[in-house]
Amino acid sequence: MGQRCQVTGKRPMSGHRVSHANNKTKRRFFPNLHRKRYFLQEENRWITLSVSTHGMKIIDKKGLARVVADMRAAGEHI
Repeated sequence: MGQRCQVTGKRPMSGHRVSHANNKTKRRFFPNLHRKRYFLQEENRWITLSVSTHGMKIIDKKGLARVVADMRAAGEHI
């Protein structure tokens, strides 16, 4: 599973871990991803998505069918 949200496209960010002495070392900030199953009623089947919590809120707001249609229009494989 790649570290990318299929709905929002969020990916890991890079930054610095800063010590008390202000020493900086590289680190990564990962999105809060979950593997979640949704029932797509129009196609009468289950789909599994790797979504962030923000992506889950988008699905709750817009509806699964509309989000899947937008994802397919953007070229995402489902």
